[in-house]
Amino acid sequence: MTTPWGFLPLIRPAVSRRASSWDQTGGNDDCIRVEAGQSVVLADIHGAGVITHMYFTMIEPHPLDYRDAVLVMYWDGETTPSVEVPLGDFFCISNCVVRRFTSLMVTVNPGGGPHTINNGLNCYFPMPFGKSARIELRNESPRVLGGPLGRIWYHIDYEIYSGELPGDWGRFHAQWRREHTTAAKAPLSMRGAFPAINRTGDDNYLALEAKGEGHVAGLFLQVDNVQGGWYGEGDDMIFVDGDIWPPSVHGTGSEEVFGGGACPDAEYAGPYTGFHLIENQHGEVFKGKNAMYRWYLNDPIRFRESLRMTIEHWHANDFANDYASVVYWYQSEPH
Repeated sequence: MTTPWGFLPLIRPAVSRRASSWDQTGGNDDCIRVEAGQSVVLADIHGAGVITHMYFTMIEPHPLDYRDAVLVMYWDGETTPSVEVPLGDFFCISNCVVRRFTSLMVTVNPGGGPHTINNGLNCYFPMPFGKSARIELRNESPRVLGGPLGRIWYHIDYEIYSGELPGDWGRFHAQWRREHTTAAKAPLSMRGAFPAINRTGDDNYLALEAKGEGHVAGLFLQVDNVQGGWYGEGDDMIFVDGDIWPPSVHGTGSEEVFGGGACPDAEYAGPYTGFHLIENQHGEVFKGKNAMYRWYLNDPIRFRESLRMTIEHWHANDFANDYASVVYWYQSEPH
């Protein structure tokens, strides 16, 4: 079958399992506490398998919990993690500002109350492991996570296989980066002047620098537009396997990367692309917090040796703003 869900009829030699915050006393206190500075193991799995779904929720969290809680994942006994990302950023929450949206790989569903109170965070990226998987939640704040209740609920659904994984299956990786603030290449009076030229990409915002063989599966980009005005004229430039100039993948502007029309000023979310946060702060179009995602499911960005994934902050990097990102990718180990 060639449909995206053609695997569903296949009977596989696997068993389904779940690690969760269920109350093992038999009661209904189905949550965990993560105290200040504490790291809690959410799943410690042995054998070969694949994580198929992850879910988290907190009720009345402190707004900074979404960035102070850090999700960390290790595959196959590695000593450095393949995933180390703030919890909110991993689920496409930009600068701790929640937007509920639905896409194929990440979904933020509503609970009761306003956006800041109660949301269900879901991720559907498959995460293979050959020998073991260890997932931790680290609290880098001076307070208990989860707001006044101090509680976090979670599910980690996975399969365990009776044999080994196929040898060509990469391992899931995700990395958070931030540049606060990007350095403008032109003086304020000249910013936005189209004669400016960028023929190196050296000053672009750097979202990922990876070595090995693999492919990018997703990009979550967030821009806190403190300068104001349309910030997104910058091209994505992706340097594959040691490209110098020009890069193998060169775009034409931020809105094209994320599937929008020219200069999106209203929020939208789709299966593969979205501008799901456009704050238009104080009534000024484009000002304030903005967030966008792109899932490279039909068109993964493949590399054999190395990858540098960058994007201009406006044309020729002429705007100074706060950029942060998460890149989701698969590659062979070691990373």
